[in-house]
This record gives sequence, structure tokens and C-alpha cells, in this order.
Amino acid sequence: MTQTIPTTPAEQPVPEQSLPEWLRGRPVPELRTAIPGPLSSAVVERDLAITSRSLPRAYPLAPQRGHGCAIEDADGNLFLDFNAGIAVNSTGHCHPAVVTAVQEQAAALLHYSASDFFLPIYSQMCAALAETAPMSGPVRVFLSNSGAEAVEGALKLARYATKRPYVISFYGAFHGRTMGAVTLTASKSKYHKGFGPLLPGVLHAPYGDDSTFEHLENVLFRYEVAPDEVAAIFVEPIQGEGGYLVPPAGWMARLRELCDKHGILLIADEVQSGAGRTGKMWAIEHTGVEPDILISAKGLASGLPLGAFLARAELMESWPAGAHGSTYGGSPVACAAGLATLDVIRSEGLMENATQVGQLLLDGLRKIQAEHPDKIVDVRGVGLMIGVEFATADEAAEVQRRAFESGLLVLECGESAIRLSPPLVVTAGEAQKALSLFAAAVAG
Repeated sequence: MTQTIPTTPAEQPVPEQSLPEWLRGRPVPELRTAIPGPLSSAVVERDLAITSRSLPRAYPLAPQRGHGCAIEDADGNLFLDFNAGIAVNSTGHCHPAVVTAVQEQAAALLHYSASDFFLPIYSQMCAALAETAPMSGPVRVFLSNSGAEAVEGALKLARYATKRPYVISFYGAFHGRTMGAVTLTASKSKYHKGFGPLLPGVLHAPYGDDSTFEHLENVLFRYEVAPDEVAAIFVEPIQGEGGYLVPPAGWMARLRELCDKHGILLIADEVQSGAGRTGKMWAIEHTGVEPDILISAKGLASGLPLGAFLARAELMESWPAGAHGSTYGGSPVACAAGLATLDVIRSEGLMENATQVGQLLLDGLRKIQAEHPDKIVDVRGVGLMIGVEFATADEAAEVQRRAFESGLLVLECGESAIRLSPPLVVTAGEAQKALSLFAAAVAG
């Protein structure tokens, strides 16, 4: 039987009639006021007066509505969105299939807790996720509200199933801001400052090169913890907040071998790298390595709050009823969005599109690097998870600001990098426009 390969967004123009009325006939970006405009400035002023000072805020964007890769702010300015709400809006803003699924589910049932009852759409979402699992053998799934919650659940499961107290993560890692997740996080010291003592039993190692294994075997396992007391190693197959760092070929396989040698679980945190962003459903699939537990969120439901962790069935069968739960996790509306998202990713060829447009972006960014070798020191990435490393943090911040003021939304990460993580529906034309705007921002 011949398989039909979906036509990707990169291969077809967006029909004008399919756009919402407010977007028809308008170029993207289109700036009608100073940036930020008066209405956006009023939003910023109100926000800063009432919200938590802990919110970091990259630039004064006040998004009001969106479609595809376009965002309109409170003043009617249109921006080309290449951060996708921090790699969340995988199917683009307000994809019609996702919107319809959300509307229909909201009209039928907004909430009933799957923690204590048998919510049909919850197990449907779990089954759909299990079909994507990058591990052989049966798996079980737990749904949460966020990535940090999924990390916390995976941490609890690892300790419970192995009866071991210690876990290891990596320098540069970001796993969330709740207490266990922030202890695993080691991308910036500010995430820990003022919150100590943090969760005990968490250790860190260098990421992504030979020093990883030297440190684990000859430092941590020699001086700090016996390997048979380590429950799990948490790893991002591609580091997100740490700078969109891609480990070299063979590194993940060596990590898997080390875990197998010592009976340690390998937990892949795919909160940012999963849901098709790298051209495969899960970034770890590029390595041929199977994790024991996989964590997902962000792009999983196209903007609705849904996280998950998938585990080998024997692990999740080891803990009893009541050991872990969630009142809201896997809510009916979030599950409806998640199911629609998985369907769109497959049916519209979004993983193929991520590979195709991602390569176009990488090629274009490397040309910009060649023109500005004093400013850009590295371009790296897989699919639509791309990092551009600048010579200094100040240069990265300035390029982010200039890009925003020209209508392109990108976001810093790591010490001095900018990430490009557009919706997976991004077209080749939008990618070329983004490259033009980014080149101008770099040139100054």
C-alpha cells in the first residue's frame, strides 16, 4: 500500500480566505505605531503595578490575538512570531482544528478529575501519547498541568520504583521552577538564589562532552554517591534554556550505557524539544536511544496547559493508588487540545516541515554568521530548535531588542544565545522574512 506523505506548510502558500479577517491583506510583520504603542504601554504599566516581580519579561510585547506565525498586539501591530510563546504554540496560534476541539469539549464538559474518576478523554490522550513512545514494550502515562509538574512526578516515580534516593541532572539544564524541578535545574544560579536549602539528593554533572563521563565515574561516583544509590539521570536530549545545545553523536548512547551499567533510570526531559519540534516526535529519537521515562509539555497541546510523563509499564505499575495524582492534570479541554495537536502534527506533515524549514533557517543563519564572525560564534540546532550564540550576552540582548522593534519575536537563552523556535507550521517564505529581519538586527 502506498503511503500518502502530507504536503508540508513550507511547500504551499497560505490561502488568503483561510486567514481570519483581521489578518487578511496584511503583511507580517506590520508595525503601525511606535513599539510599544500606547495601548501596549498601558498594559505594561498596569501589569508591572500588580503582578509578581518574579516574572522575568523579555520585552514589552502585549499580545492580543494570533494566527499561525502572526501575533497582533494591543495596538494592532503585527509581529512574526519565532518564539511561539516559548516553544509552546506548535501548531501555530489558534489552529482551526485545535480551536474547534477546544470549543466542542468546553461545551460538553469543562472539568471532572481523572485522579479519582474514569474520564474518557484522559485515557484517550494517554493512549495517543503511548503510541508515540520512543521505547519498546508497553508504557503507561500520567498527565499533569505543566512541564514542572511532570518533572516532579517523574522524580517521585524514579525514587519510588528504584528505592534509591539520589538523582543526577546536568549543568545548563532547565527542568522547571517548582522545588524538586528547580533543584534539578542548573542553567542559572538566579533560579536557586534565596530558595535554599533545596531538595536533598540532587547532584549535577557537565553536559554534552567527554567530561560528562569523567565527572560521573571519577568524581561523583568516587567521592559523592555510590552509583547503586542513584535512581535516575535527568537529561534534555537538546538543552533548552541552557542555550539550545546539541550534544555530539554518540553522547546519549554512552549515557544510556552508563545508566545500564549501574541500574540507573534514564529520564528524557522533552518539555521543549518534543512534540515534533526537531523533525521527530521526540528529539531522543535522533540518537536511537530509548529512555525509561519521557517528560513532555509545552507544544503538546498547542498552548493549553498539559504535561505528561510516559514510563515503562513496570515502573508505573510499581506504585500504588494514591501515590501520585492531580486534580486538574489532564483536564478534558487540555486533552482535547492535545489530541487535536497530535493529529495536526501528523496529518499536516509538521515534523517533515520542521526538518525542511529548519535546514533553510540553519543555512541562512550560517550565512549571517559568515558575514559577522565577530558577533556570532556558533549556529546550532535540529529542526525548528535553533540557537545562535553571540560573542557576548550584551550583543545577544541587543539583537533581541532590535528584532522586536522590527517586528520579529525571538528569545534569549543560555549565557549569550538567541533561540529561534517558531510554530511548526512556519512556511519557507516566513523563514526567509525572519532571516532578513534577523540579519538586519545583527548588523545593527
